[in-house]
Amino acid sequence: MYLLSAAFLGGAISLGGFGLLFEKVENFQHPQKIAGTVIPIPTHFTNSPTAAAENTDFVLAAERSLNAVVHVKNTSVRNTRDPFVEFFYGKSNGHSFEQVGTGSGVLISADGHIITNHHVIDEANEIEVTLNNRKVYKATLVGADPNNDIALLKIEGVHFEPILFGDSDRVKVGEWVLAVGNPYNLTSTVTAGIVSAKGRDLEGNTNIESFIQTDAAVNPGNSGGALVNARGELIGINTAISSKTGAFVGYSFAVPSNIAKKVVEDLMEYGNVQKALIGIQYDPKEDNLEGVKILAITEGGGAEKAGLQVEDVIVKINDVKITKFSDLKGQLNAKRPGETIVVSVLRDARLLTKELKLTKNNTIVVNSLGFSVEKMVFKEQHKKSLSHGVKITNIQNEQLKSLGVKEGSVLLEINGKEINNVDDVEKELSKKARFGFVKLGILNADGEKENYIFR
Repeated sequence: MYLLSAAFLGGAISLGGFGLLFEKVENFQHPQKIAGTVIPIPTHFTNSPTAAAENTDFVLAAERSLNAVVHVKNTSVRNTRDPFVEFFYGKSNGHSFEQVGTGSGVLISADGHIITNHHVIDEANEIEVTLNNRKVYKATLVGADPNNDIALLKIEGVHFEPILFGDSDRVKVGEWVLAVGNPYNLTSTVTAGIVSAKGRDLEGNTNIESFIQTDAAVNPGNSGGALVNARGELIGINTAISSKTGAFVGYSFAVPSNIAKKVVEDLMEYGNVQKALIGIQYDPKEDNLEGVKILAITEGGGAEKAGLQVEDVIVKINDVKITKFSDLKGQLNAKRPGETIVVSVLRDARLLTKELKLTKNNTIVVNSLGFSVEKMVFKEQHKKSLSHGVKITNIQNEQLKSLGVKEGSVLLEINGKEINNVDDVEKELSKKARFGFVKLGILNADGEKENYIFR
């Protein structure tokens, strides 16, 4: 069984001997909303789903992608304190020092928008981008989505050479691909391989993902780089490797381009990521070998309005086959609330097709902590004089119940971070592995804030 390497690869080559991955001083906390018209991202969906099998000349694909792939350097400031010294000499301000990590990014617009991994620039104080022509630019963070590990940067200038997006839904297992990036500070490196699998979810990852798996060599520093097809079209953003050593040993994983494209367009237009829901409950661990079984229908959701029922098994979204939960998650991550999709389900051995309108994510089930959270309506916030928080519902955690936490209590903070919506809950819980614990700040029925720690 593969282990998910610390190869969320991105700020992976650290200068000054500080190791491959490191904690950073927090800097960027909220995506910056960009006003005005959305800049269209160039896209090229060819009629032919794959290049000819015999065409293994990657010169053209390399030429089309090399100038679009950039080197990303992040600098963070870290402060350390020595409790032993402070015990004898008193409290001090500690010692500050810089840490530098590197990764890759991909130019997606002629005016300098760059897509990379969130972990490549996470909490960096300064971001520097070097193009293939060796020109260096200071970059600003437009926004980021930790759940999909995608971030959007911007450098100032015009007439850059962006890459064209391909349709990741049309990628076939066995298709030739190139990984383009900057492993180990070796700039402008191209490696070749094939697509090994699609809809891959990494065991041990805190998120359910839908990665493209490839055997193209990817190493620390490749994070945020391009996975391209034989036509030089972007079909994924290289993100992780499966390894026991921290270096490439056979498989790597990329966020599909359709998901990445949707995320960056949301960041440009809204300043955050718009999450779409079908309006059902399902068990991601249940393997039906034929699709995703519906366990419950959300009242007022798109599934209910479309006539879906409990025990229906979703086998297709539009023209994409759904065989497991990660396939479904991948399709939803590439869609927005309000979009209409065609859902094919098996019901009593009959294949039915329904049109369904996706809804906004206002509720999530926190399986790891045993309760659900919902968006608070304005009247509830006004009554409690709150500027932030989400409502706790459907408590299954007996420990919380015994401590007096009741349905309707308000979750204000996770690990000291204010919670403004249900997406913030997912974001902060994903950091549990970093802290080793989760501290919940909950407003009780008496209007008092109480803290609960789970390890």
